[in-house]
Amino acid sequence: MAGRFTFPSYQKGRIFLSEGGTETELMYKHGFELPHFAMFPLLDNPVALVTLKDMFRRYLDVVAKHKMCALMGGLDYRASPDWGALLGYSAAGLAEANLSSIAFLRELAAEYTLDIPEVLIQGLLGPRADAYKPSHDMSVNEAEDYHSVQLNTLKQAKVDLAQAITFSSVTESIGAAKAAEKLGVPLAISFILNSRGKLQSGIGLAEAIGLIDSQTHQSPEYYSINCSHPLEYQPALVEGEWIRRLRGVRPNASKMDKMSLCSIGHLESGDPKEIGQLCGELAKRHPHMDIWGGCCGTWSDHLDEMAKGIVASRSN
Repeated sequence: MAGRFTFPSYQKGRIFLSEGGTETELMYKHGFELPHFAMFPLLDNPVALVTLKDMFRRYLDVVAKHKMCALMGGLDYRASPDWGALLGYSAAGLAEANLSSIAFLRELAAEYTLDIPEVLIQGLLGPRADAYKPSHDMSVNEAEDYHSVQLNTLKQAKVDLAQAITFSSVTESIGAAKAAEKLGVPLAISFILNSRGKLQSGIGLAEAIGLIDSQTHQSPEYYSINCSHPLEYQPALVEGEWIRRLRGVRPNASKMDKMSLCSIGHLESGDPKEIGQLCGELAKRHPHMDIWGGCCGTWSDHLDEMAKGIVASRSN
């Protein structure tokens, strides 16, 4: 394996903050339609571009305010072959959409060169099926073949990280990790958990991470949790050496179950201060966790409260 990019390991005092729930912010606060939950087609919409730039600047302002670093992504979650085909994209058009998504982020990051000590760019791999309603579990080989398409484009874009986000399948995660390792692209895996603190299959988080690491020689850079409220993921955070592989969370704003959130048709923003407090408590219990952000229902207000809680936890 040649030419592998490297992703920074934990460094005391450095905290990365990712963006919040970009899709929910766009749909429910700004009124944009996202067919198949895909954001990258909005890059061809001048009005949407203005909104997106404003949103991401508000996020980056929070990063700068709290003297954090940025791990920035968010437009290419659906930019993989099956979803691209549903949206009418050719293979070449989909590759260009991935490249344009990363270029958009880099353009904004350049505005903050003097304000943020480090901005890293990540590409997002969404699951092949719907994260909330997976149709079937792929084999490892199928997952490797499928995700290698987007990963190859992200390699061309020279991202700092590819993140397999909102994943719920161990075999799909293994396949994505194997594809990333062959291509030399650093990959992180972020799981979605149900109300019992488990993956969709019923397996626990610690067991899932152990299985993936055993099948991939620990090739994933790290693991995280997203699209789950703290009340959902807290039961999964049992003590053990495995938790050193978990570097952070990106919580939902609302305590509502995920299927309800999909059907209510409006934004549930929860309590930003509560989210910030809960993240601060988690950061205090696990000082190795250094990568944070938000998911559904969150944006700059939530990120600001999270940053306050995390920074306070590290100063005590």
